[in-house]
Amino acid sequence: MTENPFAGYDVIVVLGPTACGKTNFACQLAARYNGEIISADSRQMYRHLTIGTGKDLSAYQVNGQAIPYHLIDIADPDTPFYLHQFQAALFEAIHIIRQKGKLPIVCGGTGLYLSALYTSYELTAVPENEELRHKLRPLDKNELIRQLNTFPEQWTKHVDRQSAKRLIRGIEVATYLQENHLQPTIWPSYTVKYLGLSVSKETRIERISKRLKDRINEGLIAEGEHLLEMGITHDRLQFLGLEYKHVSHYLLGQCDKETFIKNLETAIIQYAKRQMTWFRKMEKEVAIEWIDPLTSPYLL
Repeated sequence: MTENPFAGYDVIVVLGPTACGKTNFACQLAARYNGEIISADSRQMYRHLTIGTGKDLSAYQVNGQAIPYHLIDIADPDTPFYLHQFQAALFEAIHIIRQKGKLPIVCGGTGLYLSALYTSYELTAVPENEELRHKLRPLDKNELIRQLNTFPEQWTKHVDRQSAKRLIRGIEVATYLQENHLQPTIWPSYTVKYLGLSVSKETRIERISKRLKDRINEGLIAEGEHLLEMGITHDRLQFLGLEYKHVSHYLLGQCDKETFIKNLETAIIQYAKRQMTWFRKMEKEVAIEWIDPLTSPYLL
């Protein structure tokens, strides 16, 4: 291994499914190779979402060295932070870190946010149309798909047709584009090294189970209660990710605590599987080097 295996790369990406140790690994890389972390987690940018999102801020200390981080705690949880906003913030953070002569290390498991490095997301800037949404919400998925298919394919090919919410947003965007033009943004081009952390399915499930128990003991439910006391609605809480969705169900009395824990654990395991499916599709666009975080030569 050369002294700096990342020479020639502008940006490093550390990705992988939930509970595979991304934050710790990325911070170790940052300590060794003079880097700073950029979070590519779709929820860690929200303030007050700490336990449920696994911010693990203690990991940003390596052998007494503070590891600088970006895009964590930059938005209020009651206000949506859209993908195009993240993309702009991502490239700004990369620029700032590189101006310091340091190595940007993007760390996260949200595939859509990771793809912001090589895909443009101007369409997320389309404003919400509550009147149209009100008309579309009662429709079943087949009718939503039929309506979506009446628009040009270049406006709709990216839409997830398994989700009624995504179908409604797709129709909303396509309706907007009928009368408006979005000017594409030209983002800088960087040489990126993608590192995927690989752990066995059994290890991942064990870690998910242990981590969930730890988070409940650390006050996950109380964190959900605090968010509600701040004025966050249950609808918004459920939109802020699996942990908060299931906490909301529990606090609404829709299940007992044992069922809450069991359902949430199952949902997280299923989410990790979906993440791996996304990364396999992502490999059609970029090369990912899969490594074992415990034996990685980059930290030997």
